[in-house]
Amino acid sequence: MILVIDVGNTSIVFGVYDGRKLLYHWRVSTDRSKTADEFGMLMISLLNNEKLDHRLIEAVVIASVVPPIMYSLEHAIRKYFGKKPMVVGPGIKTGINIKYENPREVGADKIANAVAALEIYGGPLIIVDFGTATTFCAISSKGEYLGGVICPGIKISAEALFQTAAKLPKVELVKPEGVLGRNTVSSIQSGIFYGYVGQVDYIVEKLKMEMKEDDIKVIATGSMARFIASESKTINDVNSFLAMEGLRIIYERNKSESSK
Repeated sequence: MILVIDVGNTSIVFGVYDGRKLLYHWRVSTDRSKTADEFGMLMISLLNNEKLDHRLIEAVVIASVVPPIMYSLEHAIRKYFGKKPMVVGPGIKTGINIKYENPREVGADKIANAVAALEIYGGPLIIVDFGTATTFCAISSKGEYLGGVICPGIKISAEALFQTAAKLPKVELVKPEGVLGRNTVSSIQSGIFYGYVGQVDYIVEKLKMEMKEDDIKVIATGSMARFIASESKTINDVNSFLAMEGLRIIYERNKSESSK
């Protein structure tokens, strides 16, 4: 079994694979103040809850966009699992040709998403990841990472609205019955939901024009993917486990060189 860890700014997703099968997955809040021992006991507790022996974990693979957390997390893996984690970054084989001006600027989560999407769907692709930020990644038919777009995420944008506009109440993020709101709550819900649907569809169409390729598939992932995809005209599929699948594939491509 291998343990894959996708560290995001808002949450950390853990997954356990037996071969190509995802056995279990967990999502916890990202806490930059956690110590190595706290991370270690958290991971062991999650595994124990599903009656999985942590001593059976053969390898650990990490994609992280939160550098301050990595010392404690890596130390926890070495101490409690006896493994040197494989961290997605320079020197790791991904099979992705990154055309970004500075390839090191591309987040490990985006690379994991691209690896999995190419394996599952083939190129060309646009990957829309609804996380703390909403990101769009353009992948060519040749497997080239062309670049993308970064927008404020749905939740942080909504939170900024509630904090800045004193008279506007916090509302539940749900799909409203229609665009036309007839009270403050439904008007806010409409603006957030349809505003983001419109943003996604417009940006996707502009990316397709610049990519100049045929049959570009649009894959959504992230915690809010299904929420927006329910109305989007451009999203073809939702894959909630894209990053975890990418980490598994990256491990397979590098395992002969990984430290045991």
